[in-house]
Amino acid sequence: MKTSILTKDECTAMRGIAIMAIMLHNYCHWLNGTVRENEYKFHADRAAGMWQALTSPDDLFLANMLSFFGHYGVPVFLFLSGFGLVLKYENTTSPRHSTLGFMHIHYLKLLKMMVPGFVFFIIIDIMTPRSFHFYCDKIIEQGLMIINLFPEPNRWIWPGPYWFFGLMIELYLIYRLVMYRRPSWIVAAAIVVCFLAQVFCDPTGDTLNYLRYNAVGGILPFGCGILAARHLCGGALSAFTRGHWALLTLVASALVVVMSLYEISWYFAPVAVILATACLVKSLPHWLLHWSIWLGGISAAMFVTHPAMRKIFIPVSHRGDIYDGLMLYVIAAIGVAWGFEHIKKLKN
Repeated sequence: MKTSILTKDECTAMRGIAIMAIMLHNYCHWLNGTVRENEYKFHADRAAGMWQALTSPDDLFLANMLSFFGHYGVPVFLFLSGFGLVLKYENTTSPRHSTLGFMHIHYLKLLKMMVPGFVFFIIIDIMTPRSFHFYCDKIIEQGLMIINLFPEPNRWIWPGPYWFFGLMIELYLIYRLVMYRRPSWIVAAAIVVCFLAQVFCDPTGDTLNYLRYNAVGGILPFGCGILAARHLCGGALSAFTRGHWALLTLVASALVVVMSLYEISWYFAPVAVILATACLVKSLPHWLLHWSIWLGGISAAMFVTHPAMRKIFIPVSHRGDIYDGLMLYVIAAIGVAWGFEHIKKLKN
């Protein structure tokens, strides 16, 4: 029987690393003076700013790196989603669901994750300065997870990280209709088509922004997860030591930096990010792996609750105590997420 390239614990640890990257990014990119990311568009000046911050470090070095690179936690989650779907649904004993049944299961899973965090956020948002102006139709669209499909999704999705829910529901539908138990060349073709759809756009334009808020921008890491689960096995890598994996982590991390500098390679940087994260969890000492697994276990709660914690603590950083505010935010975000998970377990 073929062994998976990633164990269950390693996948959970990757989630832990990814959620920390996302959470820290979503704080640091709101700080004055930090280098902004190239997530939905490619701005050459931002890439140049990252390189300048990397080669000439100052007091904002850590915040700059988290601001610019932290959003790459999202493709790690997309990779793990595709990887997990194959392991769950594509072996011979897996239950077969109709498309409607499949989407119903996954929509409810996402909704149960989103609602408590959204309610928590809007309470905090109303109680703190500069609350967002919510509109009834946008709340409904967010709940139905179709808000990404409307023009200028970045203006209406609040809290911002919740764009991920609309993206995932699109990818689940594409998987069930197009990729589920179908030849892998279809997955590869989808990756190529989505790349071509992006590469012919203005790199700083609204069209690319829209595509990357939706499934076109997420197919690459999601499809890589599907292909990895189907075709890569762990047996061939059993001779690798922790030192080998650490070296590969450094090489892949360097690739992430270089690929982020240029528009064409930027489209494929998520592949290097996924490789770096997978190699990292395989190189971690047991105590760090244990903590990464623990963080992965509360990653869903941390994802939906951390925007509220950012709203509370970012004024501390805005008044000049940058890393004090960041530290308080991390402690609060992890603590609140642990509390949410603990309450959920008590209910069960």
